[in-house]
Amino acid sequence: MTAALVERLAPEDLWELFQRVVPPAPERPQGGGHRRRGDREVLAVIIFVATSGCTWNQLPPGFGLSVVTAFRRFTEWTEARVWAKLHRLVLDELGSRGGLDWSRCAIDSVSGPSKRGQLTGPNPTDRGKKGSKIHLIVDRRGLPLSIGISAANLHDSQALIPLVRGIPPIRSRRGPRRRRPGKLHGDKGYDYRHLRRWLASHGIRHRLARKGIESSQRLGRHRWVVERTVSWLSGCRRLHRRYERKPEHFLAFTAIAATFICHRRLTN
Repeated sequence: MTAALVERLAPEDLWELFQRVVPPAPERPQGGGHRRRGDREVLAVIIFVATSGCTWNQLPPGFGLSVVTAFRRFTEWTEARVWAKLHRLVLDELGSRGGLDWSRCAIDSVSGPSKRGQLTGPNPTDRGKKGSKIHLIVDRRGLPLSIGISAANLHDSQALIPLVRGIPPIRSRRGPRRRRPGKLHGDKGYDYRHLRRWLASHGIRHRLARKGIESSQRLGRHRWVVERTVSWLSGCRRLHRRYERKPEHFLAFTAIAATFICHRRLTN
């Protein structure tokens, strides 16, 4: 793999952040064996798989990296929660620069096809075909703060509390770390009394469209940011169709996509 290709897929600023979360390479007490491929080269291959949408077996031979090596390293890093740590690190960098707006956040989900693996279920909006769902909360600018996955038939309302709890404590330009939105917007799928009570008990103002009373379109001027973020996620073509049997691998690619979205804001 050429140095230019590695630099393009894994730019220097992203690589510097990645080095802060990646675990050290395991040692071989007995010695011998093949030389371990560099982490940056493997990271570039994983990014290529995420953005191009190709399967591991379709990895172009020009990368000079075996499918087994790339997938093994991806599995190791996923088990070490490297992708979630990288996403949080980028959020910390944004927060310390004042790049996050907590005043008005939004929650939504998007479903995609999936024929195998755990956390799949019949999609109620796609003729009952099996699929998985991505849930996310974004800040006022559309930067993903918390992500999660589920079967496609899980009701959106069941994801709200885990998503809000899943927002990590993120650095601020001034003051302590923050993890609660000032206000949360959502469509009718989240219109439940127990959710309103829970948000209020945690000091989070909410604006959820009420069933049978108002149209979700009235919230469009505030919720469009999360819909735009959903379209940004589609830039990671690996998320168009779930190939992974293990849900943690699918969540890893979702975290990679969320990291890309936040990193672009960090470098602009």
